[in-house]
Amino acid sequence: MKRLIRSFGFAINGLKYATATQLNFRIHLVAGIVVLAMGLAFHISASEWQWILLSITLVLVTELLNTAIETLTDLVSPTYNTKAGHVKDISAGAVVIAAVFALITGLIIFLPKLILLLPHAA
Repeated sequence: MKRLIRSFGFAINGLKYATATQLNFRIHLVAGIVVLAMGLAFHISASEWQWILLSITLVLVTELLNTAIETLTDLVSPTYNTKAGHVKDISAGAVVIAAVFALITGLIIFLPKLILLLPHAA
């Protein structure tokens, strides 16, 4: 049981590290919080919540994996290396794909609700 509890401590340390050192992770966290607030404000359905939570989770997980890959790449290749650059670019590309998925999901869910708030032209 002690090892299990300690492993959660390591995970919390990883989240703290990513939050403290990675601007993009903080941006994604803030965006996720804003979207959660919008979901509450617009009273979205259970299925819409599932898509929103999936999107937020996917972006944060890919950002954490990107950070891990970049950190490891910097460790094993402290000087510039073309292949190390490709590894970092590919992992960043995974984050972009997740973020675009999240953006499209958010637009599908929230755009119709936002349009209803606009005053109608007479």
